[in-house]
Amino acid sequence: MDYHPYLPVVFFLFFGLLFAFGSVFGGGLLGRVSYNRAKAEAYECGIQPTPQAHEGGRVPVKYYLTAMLFIVFDVEVLFLYPFAVAFDQVGLFSVLAMLLFLVVVSVPFVYEWSRGGLEWD
Repeated sequence: MDYHPYLPVVFFLFFGLLFAFGSVFGGGLLGRVSYNRAKAEAYECGIQPTPQAHEGGRVPVKYYLTAMLFIVFDVEVLFLYPFAVAFDQVGLFSVLAMLLFLVVVSVPFVYEWSRGGLEWD
């Protein structure tokens, strides 16, 4: 049996979208509905919003370090996954290029680790 090479991709895309839309609409149909005044208001976690950081000071750098850590690992996985899938077909140049990429990507990780971004209070 001969089929198109993109058929599995279309298959997973179709069922992924079917699951996503089915979950959203199924939750709306099967879920309990209760309306009250608190649900109609904008979400605030009980703390009065302020335009500045706490007590007018600076925003802690830990927020930025956490965002940077997420971006570093996100980009790393984005590039490592296709490389891992095609690892048996790549040559020595590709392996060396990926090792160089890992060294370059590890620099922000080491920086964040040295700044204490991985320590949670």
